[in-house]
Amino acid sequence: MIFRIIAIFFAAIIFLAYSSIFLVDERQKALVLQFGQVRDVKEDPGLAFKLPFIQQVVRYDDRILSLDTMPLEVTPLDDRRLVVDAFARYRIINVVQFRQAVGTGGILTAEGRLERILNAALREVLGSVGSNEVLSDGRVSLMEQIRDDAIAEALSLGIEIVDVRIKRADLPTQNLAATFQRMQAERERMAADERARGREAAQKVRAVADRTAVTLVSEAKRDSEIIRGEA
Repeated sequence: MIFRIIAIFFAAIIFLAYSSIFLVDERQKALVLQFGQVRDVKEDPGLAFKLPFIQQVVRYDDRILSLDTMPLEVTPLDDRRLVVDAFARYRIINVVQFRQAVGTGGILTAEGRLERILNAALREVLGSVGSNEVLSDGRVSLMEQIRDDAIAEALSLGIEIVDVRIKRADLPTQNLAATFQRMQAERERMAADERARGREAAQKVRAVADRTAVTLVSEAKRDSEIIRGEA
């Protein structure tokens, strides 16, 4: 009986010790929560401790993460609408502020808010220049400006934006169709002009040939009459 009690006692101690220890990966940061409130921050990798049953551990990725935004329609200064695909690279730099900002929503909630911040910066920056500048290869300065505008807003989430890039900037589908139709109509007009010029040139050549033929026949008849008269 005594041995059974001792065994249960040691098992309880081992269970409590196991429940009090947790591991922090080198790629993560951890928060120790007690009744939903932050009690401790663990940023160094290795073993850490918490109160069993009372405290819980929430881990967040400490690496640079990537966010692909949904295609966004913007209107540059020349009112030539464009569809822009962009992506951002970011990392969580303040886990306490991050937890307070997004609550239990975690990364999913944070990326939803971060996408709205990026979209606002994209509209503001790309709406201040012409579409040719957006479509050109020299749009690096635009991306840097978008990143700088978004950085201040993202800091309120405990997030640092490392980079912002525009993957694609194209005309909307309906605009593309209209553009292709205009291009096709222009090519057809050019082809019709070429055909008209060809017909005109052909008529001139035929007129010259007919005139030359009439002249030659007339001269031949004249010469034949002179020869006949002399004979």
